[in-house]
Amino acid sequence: MNAPNALTDVVALHRHRARATTHFLQETAADEVQDRLSLVNRAFTSPAVVTPFSQVWETRFPKATLVPDDDTLTLREGAHDLVIHSLGLHWANDPVGQLIQCRRALQPDGLLITASLGGQTLEELRACLGEAEIATTGGLSPRVAPMGEIRDLGALLQRAGLALPVADSLTLNVAYRDIWHLMHDLQAMGERNALATRHRKPTKRAVFDEANRLYSMQYPAADGRIAATFELVFLTGWAPDDKQPKPLRPGSATQRLANALSVTETPLPD
Repeated sequence: MNAPNALTDVVALHRHRARATTHFLQETAADEVQDRLSLVNRAFTSPAVVTPFSQVWETRFPKATLVPDDDTLTLREGAHDLVIHSLGLHWANDPVGQLIQCRRALQPDGLLITASLGGQTLEELRACLGEAEIATTGGLSPRVAPMGEIRDLGALLQRAGLALPVADSLTLNVAYRDIWHLMHDLQAMGERNALATRHRKPTKRAVFDEANRLYSMQYPAADGRIAATFELVFLTGWAPDDKQPKPLRPGSATQRLANALSVTETPLPD
């Protein structure tokens, strides 16, 4: 059932995901998460992965607890030293709530890593569809799920009560034959429009024809193809623990920065 005033039609989202046949974004996110974990000097013994596509993650983390990214996550409080949340925040009706639930599932000093789609994702498609729809029908309908900018997504970690937050991103540039090839790939990934406010009537073919024309003019790729951007934003944060390093109180330094850098200190004018 969909909650009142929900951003996402979860019934439609589950239906789209059940028909997914392509997982290259999930595979890329999983590879990137493994690379980041290889840089952490710790062995995790009780991981959990929040994902709608368990088949991608179960081979990489065979001992992990796998749970779907429902509004209420089936994670036990304090049960895990690692929680991974994979490519679901852009469809979450309450993304901060998702992160809070992940934090509660962490043991003290446990690690949360999220992979989410960032604001640059499908910027070309959004621009061309919007321009084409306005020109063809005189209106504009919601078609692509809102995706946060990296700065905004990073701030969610602190709102969720996580310590030592870090955000970074990876941009993927993909070429498609035309706009229909791109939309077919989105459907195969389970990323069709599942917004609760989407129009339920079929879109006129003229809108897509115009969008394809604009796309090929404004965002050409090699060999007559069109370019599409996917931005993956990775957030890492730690469950608070007394053993973690704390920032020093302002003015408590015992050494001057100029001395440490072996440079001459120049006082600022009053």
